[in-house]
Amino acid sequence: MLEAVSTEKRIHSEAAVADLSQMPSGLNALFKIAEIINAYRDLDTLQLRLLELIGELIPADAGAILIIPRIEENPTSTTTWYRNPDARQEMRIRREIVIRALCERAAAVADFPSLSGSDESVLCVPLIALQRALGAIYLEVGGVKRFPEGNVHLLTSVAGVAAVTLENVLTLESLRVENQRLRKELSPPEFIMIGESRPIRNLMQLIQKVAQCGSTVLIHGESGTGKELVALAIHRNSPRHQKPFVAINCAAIPDALLESELFGYEKGAFTGAMLSKHGKLELAKDGTVFLDEVGELTPTLQAKLLRALQAREFERLGGTQTIKFGARVIAATNKNPELAVNKGELRRDLFYRLNVVSIPVPPLCEHSEDIPLLASFFATKYAQRYRNRQFKGISTDAQSILMTYKWPGNVRELENAIERAVVMGSTDLIMPDDLPGALLERQGSGGSQGRYYDAIHRLKRGLVVNAIAEANGSYPDAARILGIHPNYLHRLARSFDLCLENRQAS
Repeated sequence: MLEAVSTEKRIHSEAAVADLSQMPSGLNALFKIAEIINAYRDLDTLQLRLLELIGELIPADAGAILIIPRIEENPTSTTTWYRNPDARQEMRIRREIVIRALCERAAAVADFPSLSGSDESVLCVPLIALQRALGAIYLEVGGVKRFPEGNVHLLTSVAGVAAVTLENVLTLESLRVENQRLRKELSPPEFIMIGESRPIRNLMQLIQKVAQCGSTVLIHGESGTGKELVALAIHRNSPRHQKPFVAINCAAIPDALLESELFGYEKGAFTGAMLSKHGKLELAKDGTVFLDEVGELTPTLQAKLLRALQAREFERLGGTQTIKFGARVIAATNKNPELAVNKGELRRDLFYRLNVVSIPVPPLCEHSEDIPLLASFFATKYAQRYRNRQFKGISTDAQSILMTYKWPGNVRELENAIERAVVMGSTDLIMPDDLPGALLERQGSGGSQGRYYDAIHRLKRGLVVNAIAEANGSYPDAARILGIHPNYLHRLARSFDLCLENRQAS
């Protein structure tokens, strides 16, 4: 008995010496693997290369790396490797061994009968990084071979090194995806032109054609038609789409400041100029400069802008250094350009310099068939923004009012009207009473269409008055009688100029 114990101790001692003798080569292998895999930043390439390196150290027939965020879930990523690429039999990953390795956070070894009749040995080691399980490395070998204990220790060490690298790559991948998502949310869509009418289709075709060249563009149309949207669409679909898009409203900035906004200034150029400042033309670099309401520029600024466009260079205020100007210029005006030239409001030579390509933007009254599509788009947009409002559509009566209104403010006025309707409405449909009063007043003036809405107005007012009287002045009870929300009843009462002072509290 004593001899047996002594012999057992000697055998373990010899095994320990044998393991120690292998340490230098094992450490070198780990250093090699760490050095190689740290050079990869693509998850799929990293996993495949790691399996190839493991195959050089451990005589496995096939292997896989599984990324499993949670034990109860299926792998989000599985990369497989075969020693013999021509092997027809697909690798079967035994989930129970993977779960065992992840739950115990230790290597799991097991033998199974294979389809060919011989035994199959499986080795699975968890990937643990910062106390978090990322997944597992799974190896299998067929025939009479079995993974020795040395292979288990080696793969465990490799998994410890690889888990850190995989964690870093997974984090970088997550950040990259999140960055792309945020960029997509923050960046304006490449092409937002809502409409199916012929004028809008023609406008889209013109934008796509003009976007590919670098010519100066003059966009003209009434206020609210979407001239800046057209300019942005040209930029987003041009070869300059990754360069800056710099917009400046020439009518919104005082004349005394507009020159410095356009061209910038040097330190000490005027009182208060404590530092140098880059102008909009300089900030645009090789991108696009959008000059909105260019017809509002003073004659002096028109002359300076003309020189910058002709010479493709300018100087900052108070400066002598010439700055090259490589941006594309897109200008816009709500005036008739030729009429503005004849009136002396726009320099003729500047007009010719800007009017290389002319893009007229049609007013909404010229493509009124697009109103339902535009209204639905705006309603969905603002219903999503104001999450407390459920939206199912626009009622037939409200849509009729939208179609017959003249829209002097064009698309901008329509958008504002729909936003107001979404905010003020109390039902899941946009009703006529949700629309601005100006639309309803126009509908009530003259003609058969006016008589129709006058009749509806009188009928609804009579229903409200009778319900309030029947409820003895209680607005909540009157709302129940009518089958509408009390808030909606209050709004109806205000629109009908009914007295709200004597209503009973709910």
